[in-house]
Amino acid sequence: MHVPVRWEGVYPALLTPFTADDQLDLPLFEKNLRAQLDAGVHGFIIGGSLGEASTLEPDEKIQLLNSALAVCDGKIPVLLNIAEQSTKQAIARAREAEAAGADGLMVLPPMRYPADARETVAFFTAVAEATTLPIMIYNNPYDYKIMTTVAMFEELAKYDNIQAVKESTRDLTNITRMRNAFGDRFKLLGGVDTLALEAILLGCDGWVGGLVDAFPQETMAIYDLAKAGQVAEALDIYRWFMPLLELDIHPKLVQYIKLAAQAVGIGSEHVRAPRLPLIGAEREQVLNVINTALAKRPELV
Repeated sequence: MHVPVRWEGVYPALLTPFTADDQLDLPLFEKNLRAQLDAGVHGFIIGGSLGEASTLEPDEKIQLLNSALAVCDGKIPVLLNIAEQSTKQAIARAREAEAAGADGLMVLPPMRYPADARETVAFFTAVAEATTLPIMIYNNPYDYKIMTTVAMFEELAKYDNIQAVKESTRDLTNITRMRNAFGDRFKLLGGVDTLALEAILLGCDGWVGGLVDAFPQETMAIYDLAKAGQVAEALDIYRWFMPLLELDIHPKLVQYIKLAAQAVGIGSEHVRAPRLPLIGAEREQVLNVINTALAKRPELV
């Protein structure tokens, strides 16, 4: 029985913990999940960019999905990310996710090929037609070089299971552009940590977070305060959080956020090659950001 996906609230883009010998560290994964459940997050996303999707085998993604479903036990929805090189592979992964019990999907555009508008719409359409699961389109032209425009969403709107958008264009105007074009047809979730409060205040329904993997309580506090209209209180926490949130917009966001999760005891810095753990001055610099923030960590009401 699938858990309904409301597309509202905080949805962590989960890290994938590894052991020192490059196996999935499921006990640590589950420890992180429980910390975030305790904070009150609203859903989980497995195998995204922050989850090192490009290095995971299909069966590993299903192992992570099964683990998360067991921990959640129907409390909140669990989504699997689809980021494949071919339409055929994307359809296969979507069907596998549905068969394994995923509650929804986040779908990226074609990887490693800069598809044009017609090709991108065809890709998303093929996945939507292959599954009954609700879908969130990940719109991130900054990193993936493909912009899903209002005109393209007009074509996708006829598919009832395409329900939400992870808004990562880094153009805050696009939130209003989408609302003006579609009203509430698509749920919008801010996907850039350093623009998260602004996105919520401009009307986004939720926040797909990165630093939530290390700081779930603070992430939830900002979201809840902003939605309650307590903007000044949310802004105080957001300003404290910003040096940490900036770790999310760096090419090494995986290593940086894993180091933060390790520092607070709910993660480890093990990554999968070709990524390598941080060393030297770079590691010290990131640790300094983390430790400086921890020394001034706000007391949450």
